[in-house]
Amino acid sequence: MQRRMRRIATALAATASTLLLSLTLSAPARAATHNPVVFVHGLSSSSSSWDEWRGYFQADGYTSSEVYAVSYDWSKSNATTAAQLRTEIQNVLARTGASKVDLVVHSMGALSSRYYLKNLGGTTYVDDFVSTAGTNHGTTVAGWCRWLYTSCAEMYTGSSFLSSLNSGDETPGSVSYASYWSNCDDALTPDTTAILSGATNVEVGCISHQDMNNDYGVYQQVRNFIA
Repeated sequence: MQRRMRRIATALAATASTLLLSLTLSAPARAATHNPVVFVHGLSSSSSSWDEWRGYFQADGYTSSEVYAVSYDWSKSNATTAAQLRTEIQNVLARTGASKVDLVVHSMGALSSRYYLKNLGGTTYVDDFVSTAGTNHGTTVAGWCRWLYTSCAEMYTGSSFLSSLNSGDETPGSVSYASYWSNCDDALTPDTTAILSGATNVEVGCISHQDMNNDYGVYQQVRNFIA
């Protein structure tokens, strides 16, 4: 009788252990402490352009999995990049267990990101959107490359892509929008092209276009906004 009871107890323990393991493996990812921050670079750049800000965020308490820089082929249409961004953000959410991300972009990265928000359901998955030196209404400086790259032609002032992107509400959904811009940005003509209707628009003083997404003072303002 005692042997039989021991066998039953052993079997029950094994069953409980198997069930616990199954539940552990099937459990969703642990919710992130912060909204993950997804960075999008601009024309003729790469994900490494965000290395300094990623380091700043981690120094301020974000984990390495909560700061993610997208890498993409910047010569392609911004609509193509937007579709890639949608996939990348879904992967970040699945990996971190978060329900939304904060989207921080530089220069032309504003165009694909805003296309994602406006046309690909991105407002459901983005809490805060931050544009730094964003070419939100285009720039004539893109004239040098408009004949070479689709993305650059779309960024040129007055393009059909920009007209469609900026038609109606420039800041759709319940997302909190901010745009940080410099009053001496030689890549944006005019500088105020970065301003978004309905957003928190902040002039940061005279900072070069390329320094906008590695300047520590701008970083602090962006961090405070998404916090």
